[in-house]
Amino acid sequence: MTTAHPHHTPPHPLFADSPGPLGDDAVRVDPACHVAEVNGHQLGLTYLEFELLTHLVRHPHQVHSRDRLMAAVWGYDHIGDGRTVDVHIARLRQKLGREHRHRIITVRRVGYKYVPTSAPTSSH
Repeated sequence: MTTAHPHHTPPHPLFADSPGPLGDDAVRVDPACHVAEVNGHQLGLTYLEFELLTHLVRHPHQVHSRDRLMAAVWGYDHIGDGRTVDVHIARLRQKLGREHRHRIITVRRVGYKYVPTSAPTSSH
């Protein structure tokens, strides 16, 4: 007999750290197939743009510093001014288009976060 932990809530399937598709109805990322879509249309992203979008979508509403993004996406601790992340974020926003570019939010003096169109209920 198995007993569920009373305080454990399983992750929402679209936001879990799984190899399957991530995101919501508007912005979807499939890491296994290396495909990103907006409203069902595939985006033409570079490798690093894809990895950056995947990281942000995988962790919705979570603020990521530029240093944290560099370590997570580029795979090393970046020594520099953080402009590399800023440039990639700007390109991602452009490719997401007018309707969805606001989903990547700048948190002044901290970094960036991704806000999906629909998300699991949380206490944010």
